[in-house]
Amino acid sequence: MTSSPPQETPTSTSPEEQDKPTPKKGFLASTIDELKLVVWPSRQQLFSESIAVILMVTLSAASIAAVSRFYGWGASHIFR
Repeated sequence: MTSSPPQETPTSTSPEEQDKPTPKKGFLASTIDELKLVVWPSRQQLFSESIAVILMVTLSAASIAAVSRFYGWGASHIFR
């Protein structure tokens, strides 16, 4: 009794599967494809958001420094 090899059925690929990068495509090509999908900010938006980040970091650092100095001052008066 001989058995025939299993028949391979053609698989249909959905559009979602066709868009997925394959290992054969390569890292650099996949990276370039992803960068094409990025919505880059305008110069004005980049400037205003950069200023907001710098301002928030400065205010946070100043408040942490103020709290640290206050507790240092309080500790120096308590533990003389």
